[in-house]
Amino acid sequence: MTETTVAAPRMRALYFDEVRPALMKDRSITNVHAVPALKKIVVSMGVGLARDNKALVDAAAVDLTRLTGQRAALKQARKSVSNFKLREGMPIGCMVTLRGNRMWEFLDRLVSVVIPRIKDFRGLKRRCDGRGNYSMGLTDQTVFPEIDLDKIKNSQGMNITMVTSAGTDDAALDLLTRLGLPFQSLDDPGD
Repeated sequence: MTETTVAAPRMRALYFDEVRPALMKDRSITNVHAVPALKKIVVSMGVGLARDNKALVDAAAVDLTRLTGQRAALKQARKSVSNFKLREGMPIGCMVTLRGNRMWEFLDRLVSVVIPRIKDFRGLKRRCDGRGNYSMGLTDQTVFPEIDLDKIKNSQGMNITMVTSAGTDDAALDLLTRLGLPFQSLDDPGD
């Protein structure tokens, strides 16, 4: 029986070898467990047209599974909203929560492949949620190379949330910048 070894994801090695020691030094942290770290990445797709065609949610789930390497969970409406013709229990989206090596691999692909493929990209907004978590939105899933353009029936956007243990927005932005996310410069007002 042969033993196979799996190489650690490149982004995970970057965090443990370079980013964590630099954060400890720059922020005067003595406890290695107190250093800001990436805990999980949540990728979700809301499919507004799904109320008319359930196949769109299934197609979005297949695409999300292909992008993340993990099976997407379908999400149902929690309550009925008559103005949107939405009934409780109707499938309206899908999501995946990535942890461990899959999280690091997804972040690596996001930073090195996907973000450079975004048209007219000027940098990510420097807005967190106040607790050290960062969310970004993509308007089109075709920026991922795993998506076959010929098989796309409906162009679909997605939300990507990076949950950190930072606790503050400043520490989270410092961590994510060191991991390679291209944020707008501080003097650029943005939109």
